[in-house]
Amino acid sequence: MPESTVVRRAAPLAATSQELAKATILNTFTGESFRVMYNPEELKLEQGNTFAEVGIPGLGTPPVQYVRGKARTLSMELFFDTYETGEDVRTRTAPVVQLLEKDARELAPPVLLFSLGRLQFQCVLVDAGQRFTMFLSDGTPARSTLSARFQEYVRLDVEIRQGIFFGSPTVSAAVNAAGAVVGISSTVHVTSAGETLSGLAGAYLGDPALWRLIAVANRIVDPFDLGVGRSLVIPPRGATSTSSGRSAP
Repeated sequence: MPESTVVRRAAPLAATSQELAKATILNTFTGESFRVMYNPEELKLEQGNTFAEVGIPGLGTPPVQYVRGKARTLSMELFFDTYETGEDVRTRTAPVVQLLEKDARELAPPVLLFSLGRLQFQCVLVDAGQRFTMFLSDGTPARSTLSARFQEYVRLDVEIRQGIFFGSPTVSAAVNAAGAVVGISSTVHVTSAGETLSGLAGAYLGDPALWRLIAVANRIVDPFDLGVGRSLVIPPRGATSTSSGRSAP
């Protein structure tokens, strides 16, 4: 279930230096980094899990099945003030806001490293909202509070071929469990409209009668309702059949 952690700014570590550690944001695509104007007063770190309800007719409360973990998010408010210097505060907030833009070479926003002392968080910037609270005589904003939300970034090399994932993507706990049991890399099939367990068994296992292997590996309650976009663990060829020979769905 969702869990929330609030990390408040602590005093500097006297063992190493009396200088307060400054929050720094590093663009890993370009190697450029910059310090925020003022450290955030608090950091909010959130994490959780995703569960799916298993629909069983007649039950008042359906059982739930673990699907996957959620990426952690780090939220904060950054304060900027240029009133004394008379400059536009947006020149200070712009480096943060620009991290939402796509990198010309990677065709995606940059992967970042947020650092504050011993806290290291590899992430991407998801949201950035500015609130201006003080202005110069000509209307130029001179004070801003920027709300930023970063989402954890985990590198994962997955090859996709015709709707099949090769390797060991963390789509569910069942994927890793199946890979550990059979001793090989797990294969995961993402379902599309009209597919059946027997059809998948014929395509992957060479025998439509082995559909029960797929059903058991994925704890399928209703074999006639696979849905669309569901990730199914496919057992390897040669796995022991539990089929009784009855017709497949």
